Amino acid sequence: MLYDVLIVGAGPAGITAAIYAQRANLKVAMFEKDTPGGQLSKYNEIENYTGAKKVAGYELATMMIDHAYELGVEVIYDDVTKVELDGNVKKLITPNQTYEAKAVIIATGNVPRRLGVENEDELAMNGISWCAICDGPLYKGRKVVVVGGGNSAVEEASYLATLATHVTVVQNLADLTADPKAQDILRSMKNVDIKYSTVVSKFLKDDKGLTGVVIKSADGKEETVEADGVFEYVGLTPVTDMVKDLGITNKYGYIEADEKMQTKVPGVYAAGDVIVKQIRQVVTATADGAIAVQNVLRYLETWK
Repeated sequence: MLYDVLIVGAGPAGITAAIYAQRANLKVAMFEKDTPGGQLSKYNEIENYTGAKKVAGYELATMMIDHAYELGVEVIYDDVTKVELDGNVKKLITPNQTYEAKAVIIATGNVPRRLGVENEDELAMNGISWCAICDGPLYKGRKVVVVGGGNSAVEEASYLATLATHVTVVQNLADLTADPKAQDILRSMKNVDIKYSTVVSKFLKDDKGLTGVVIKSADGKEETVEADGVFEYVGLTPVTDMVKDLGITNKYGYIEADEKMQTKVPGVYAAGDVIVKQIRQVVTATADGAIAVQNVLRYLETWK
């Protein structure tokens, strides 16, 4: 069977693309190897998605995938391990089968890098977050720890300092690596404490969740920092192994796509957090998915 378009990833970008493709009467299917919703389903609360007010991440993800199901979108629960080109046909290879399509949209998103220390997995999205814009307001009037010293860590720490009573920044290097202006803003805030040449060695918890962080300095001294929340900014890893041979990613693994969500390979599109972009949010991901399908439609008009 030759599909008009196959979508890899059932996060906000992929689901939106699937909805638009289904409504355009395209022969479409969407792949998901885990749980629909992507990173969205792992957040406790979302307050900045227009019209949803305050909603749990998994609830918003459920609404999105239910919308797709109600329209009759085919969802294939399988892992796309490679995308190959056979002329104008795109072949999507899974451990179970090979699928063919005229066009493909990669919407696999990314995953935050983790520290790999004790209790981290148990507290993920329940005390430990990777998005201050999403979860920062939950810690208004409380104490938080930010791990990292680059632009994301420093800028988000400054934002969190406007909400939290105290912010402790844990940086493994002897200085911050963010832009000087961002550093100046952070250092000007009186409720921020920066720990240099220090790493997180353990997260502390009780039956309700996170209670603190154990940090270790370069000289081996350990210190316990009380905290209600932790925000980690030690990098992101885009999920793009399946297209690494197509030459469409940058040196960091993100897919390079233009304003039409088109990569340099005709008929291969990308949308959402997996692409090179300024802001990675649910609302921008859904917009990407819609844009991608509009341009897939134009591509299909000339497909042979």
